[in-house]
Amino acid sequence: MDTDPDSSGAQRIGGATSLRGPSKDTPVELPGLPHLRSGKVRDLYEVDDDHLLLVASDRVSTYDVVHPTPIPDKGRVLTGISAFWFAHLADVVPNHLVSTDVDAFPSAAQPYRDQLRGRAMLVRRVEVVPFECVVRGYLAGSGWREYQEGGAVCGVDLPEGLQEASELPEPIFTPATKAADGEHDENVPFEAMVDALGSGLATTLRELSIALYRRGRDHARDQGVILADTKFEFGLLRDRVVLADEVMTPDSSRYWPADTWEPGSNPPSYDKQFVRDYATSTGWTKAPPAPALPPDVVMATRDKYAEVYERITGRSFEALLRGELA
Repeated sequence: MDTDPDSSGAQRIGGATSLRGPSKDTPVELPGLPHLRSGKVRDLYEVDDDHLLLVASDRVSTYDVVHPTPIPDKGRVLTGISAFWFAHLADVVPNHLVSTDVDAFPSAAQPYRDQLRGRAMLVRRVEVVPFECVVRGYLAGSGWREYQEGGAVCGVDLPEGLQEASELPEPIFTPATKAADGEHDENVPFEAMVDALGSGLATTLRELSIALYRRGRDHARDQGVILADTKFEFGLLRDRVVLADEVMTPDSSRYWPADTWEPGSNPPSYDKQFVRDYATSTGWTKAPPAPALPPDVVMATRDKYAEVYERITGRSFEALLRGELA
């Protein structure tokens, strides 16, 4: 996928830095909560042997490089949408989320509750499965380019005559390895998952991923939004498969407004496309440092995140800013 997701999670779920700062190397100080690691967007802290605190900052990255300019309230949107989907999908698969209510967080986190409100999740530690579980329901991005070259996407043959943004006859599962920070995930055939995880677990993850995508696609469609593709991360908790990290956020998914979708076009996305377009227009080489963002790009991106939050959850963005998660 080309959504530039922040690969974060439990033992690897999450990342840590300042809530709004650009750097992965200077985590915010939360005395009493040891900082474990930093991702492009998320900050990860240890609560106890069984629990972690996953904090979503307002940082924004393109091409795996963090920009020095944050997108205000982006972290709240990511947390709010994830919390919504964790609840909405709980009957399909259990998840690692314990609470988003900062007032119910452990005592060590209470001095920072105003800082964390609306952007933090208390989660269970899990053993992270080392694959991104990508599901594609529409032909877009790298999938479209691959299809043009050989009529297949990640080794999955597709019918002839499809156009860019065409809906696929059935969703397809195209896993990827989890890359180290600063590197790109690598698409792999399903057989590579089987070799690494065993047939039973690999098949379970494929079936769960497609079931979760279908549920998300159908809900989004009812809200006037197309979920073109997304990626899931899973973990094992006492040998039980659980859904982890973020779920169907604008950072890990490709959302399109349904009223602008048309096969043969490249629909506008509810994500950081404004940031990508601006960064490209500057002549940036995609190597660090990333360029600073002007106010109009920042606000246009914030508006897109706010709009998709309201569409997907049915809750107001203003309520989210008050710390009321869907």
